[in-house]
Amino acid sequence: MIKIEHMSKSYGPYPAVIDISFEVLKGEIVGFLGPNGAGKTTTMRVVTGFTPPTEGDVTVGGYDVVSHSLDVRRHIGYLPETVPLYLDMTVTDYLTYMGEIRGMNKSWVKERLPKVIDMVKLGEYRNTLVGRLSKGYRQRVGISQAILHEPDVLVMDEPTIGIDPIQVVETRELISNLGEEHTLLLSSHILPEVSAICKRVLVINDGRIVADDKPDDLSEKLQHAERIEISVRGAEAPAFINAMRDISDVIDARSDQRVSIVQRAEREDFLPFIVDARPNAQATETIAKTIINNGWGLTNLTPLPMTLEEIFLQLTTEENLGE
Repeated sequence: MIKIEHMSKSYGPYPAVIDISFEVLKGEIVGFLGPNGAGKTTTMRVVTGFTPPTEGDVTVGGYDVVSHSLDVRRHIGYLPETVPLYLDMTVTDYLTYMGEIRGMNKSWVKERLPKVIDMVKLGEYRNTLVGRLSKGYRQRVGISQAILHEPDVLVMDEPTIGIDPIQVVETRELISNLGEEHTLLLSSHILPEVSAICKRVLVINDGRIVADDKPDDLSEKLQHAERIEISVRGAEAPAFINAMRDISDVIDARSDQRVSIVQRAEREDFLPFIVDARPNAQATETIAKTIINNGWGLTNLTPLPMTLEEIFLQLTTEENLGE
């Protein structure tokens, strides 16, 4: 549905996006991940027809964003980072107005509006002035205007920024549900958000795409060590760590600092550790034998993938970009 080929965008002499190419297929939910200033918003503005590319080709639903801009906008629902709301209009009046300027006839708006309001759970606020809504509910109004005209593609720029934690959870759930019916491109620098919603991740840094894959596959490709979570009974921490470090395929071993003191107390004599082993060395069997030979009780041995945060940091450091 979205196809970008060798697209660059500059503001005067300053490049914001540099020769990027990617495609979002129909029905995909793709996370566009990168630090602030990486080029996410600029790319989305080009995709939605807000600004033309400096170089390259961008199409949505087969329509070029420059030569067929109006056709592209009919296919797209756009939620910008700062939603353009009319604060002195009620929710119903605002959405009716947005439907009309998008070319929806009155009967279509009348039929569609109650469904959208119910979908985003704005029913009790339908006659409330937008200016009196909380930031989270204003965001729901923004999502409503993006989906009102039943677009094929949804483009959302930082959809949960600045709203409270409860609203964040509810908004993520709403976006996940929308992803079942739309092609969705979601930008964020909030890692749990992308991990919770998206099946595929594009990582952009300094205007360039540095990764395009599923989070789990990125983890497998970038992980330089197999990380293993282990819990044992009857072992002293120094003795266990030294025993692990004596194994040739083990790179390092340490106490698991993710587990709080309270959690450790609740586990009584169960101690949690993290062991890093050489990838593809099948060290888990040797680790298990070592634990048993020392007379310790093995209660957990689980390989851990890299977190999305670790992937992100590895991809967006200058060292890993080859600079």
